[in-house]
This record gives sequence, C-alpha cells and structure tokens, in this order.
Amino acid sequence: MDTHRQLLFFNHCYGVLDTVTADAVTNSEYLRVLANPRLRTTTGADRTWTGRYLMGRATYLELFGVGEVPGPEAALGSAGLGLSVEGSGELRTVVDRLPSFGVPAPVEYRQTRDFGDGVPIPWFQAVFTTQTYDAFRPWGMEYEESYFDDPRSKTEPAAHPGDISRERYLNDYRGPGHLRDVTAVRIAVTPNDLDGTVPLLRAGGYTVRERPGGIVATGEGTELRFDAVPRAAAGLRQVDLALTGPMLGTHVEQIGDSTLTVGPGPSATWTFPPNG
Repeated sequence: MDTHRQLLFFNHCYGVLDTVTADAVTNSEYLRVLANPRLRTTTGADRTWTGRYLMGRATYLELFGVGEVPGPEAALGSAGLGLSVEGSGELRTVVDRLPSFGVPAPVEYRQTRDFGDGVPIPWFQAVFTTQTYDAFRPWGMEYEESYFDDPRSKTEPAAHPGDISRERYLNDYRGPGHLRDVTAVRIAVTPNDLDGTVPLLRAGGYTVRERPGGIVATGEGTELRFDAVPRAAAGLRQVDLALTGPMLGTHVEQIGDSTLTVGPGPSATWTFPPNG
C-alpha cells in the first residue's frame, strides 16, 4: 500500500473569534476590497451555521463569532481544519492508512447539503481520527461526484474523470478581490487535540516535524503549524495569504483585535491574538 503519496490537501480552516473581531470582519471596507468576504448560511445534514467566508482559487477561510456555530464548536477559540482529496475514491486510501498511524477505528461520516429548497443532496464524505476533542477538530474529506452533477452546485465541469478538486468546487464562490489562496495557517491546540491531528496529517501524506512547542506539517500547498497550548489559549493564530498581484508598499489594517498586514508584494499575513 502506498503510504507516502500526498492525498490530502488544505481545503479550508475555521476559527471562532470574539464577537468584536467577527463583527469587524463583516463590516471592514478594506477587507471587502481585498478579499470580498461573504456572509453565508449553510444547512447540512443535522444543523445550520452562518459564517464569514474568504474564498481563494482552491482554498478558503471560514470565520465565526462566539455562539454562531451549533454545539461545542461555538466557544471562543474553537477551530477546525478540512483536508480534502482531489480524486474520486482517494479518501478510502487515507482511511486504510490510518490504522498504521495509530487509529484502529477511524470515524466515518457523510454530510449532505440543502440549497434552501428542502431537498438535501450528498455533499461530501469525511473521516475523523476520534469522536472526542477539546477545541480543535481536523477531518479528511472527499466531495461527492453527484454533488458536482447537480446544477444547484454551480461548479466547474470536470477536467478529467474523477475530478472532485477544490478548484472545481469553489468556482461559484470566487469573485472580485485580490485573494488568491491560503498559503499557511497557524493554530494553537491542546496537546490532546494535537495527538488526534498528527495521524490524519501523516495518513494524508504530509511530512510532520516536531518543533519547540508544537509541530509543522509540510507538503504540496499550504503549510500547517500547530502550537500545543492549554485550552484557554487555543484558537486560530495566523493565516498567510497569497494575492493575485503585488501590492504597493505595506498596509496594516486593524480588524477588531486582529491585525492584517498586506504587502509588500503579492502576500498578506493576518494575525489573531491569544484569547483573554
């Protein structure tokens, strides 16, 4: 069995921010020009959520305020990470790899989506390493081919048989703005949540290296950094963005308690302070 080829790639991450910062994201004129964030409500199989979405070519960022997500994910500092395959059937290979990385019983799940007409359709398959977590939950995912076939999804045509790529999926969400993609994320997680994350990264084909206070996972695409912290300090810490073109000089924008530094050149860094 191939245990080295990278199959999982950064799809998106989410973070639950303090209310002031979340509202500032919604109302920021500068951010609207830079990245065209959208406020969107989504209905899944068993719950509905509303978030702020910054869409790139193949990756995106999802931001919530406290209480805007159902269940335990609503708490300040909660975060999540979706890693997806690009080809139909590849998630099964990831699931099959997990036992060799210390996950004897992966948790599999199938999500649906309702476009508002009351007729849910299959959306994606998912796998988790555990059903218990403190504040951070990663998952592997595979979009359903039937989702792309449904005209309500407004996705791109397949570039080849089995194409369920991130870029194809995000076709309908991209719009005006300078955001190209998410190039790196840094998330503070508890040691327990970090232990539940590493096997998924390794099974997905990432190279995982320990560093002081955490790990860094590298592969093709977005770099993933995790700091091991107590629950009170958990949360999204930094997002690095690639832009569609170089910016003149450097601009620093305060968005609630977060700081967005744009330029010089075709990049931006968005930092979020520790809770409390």
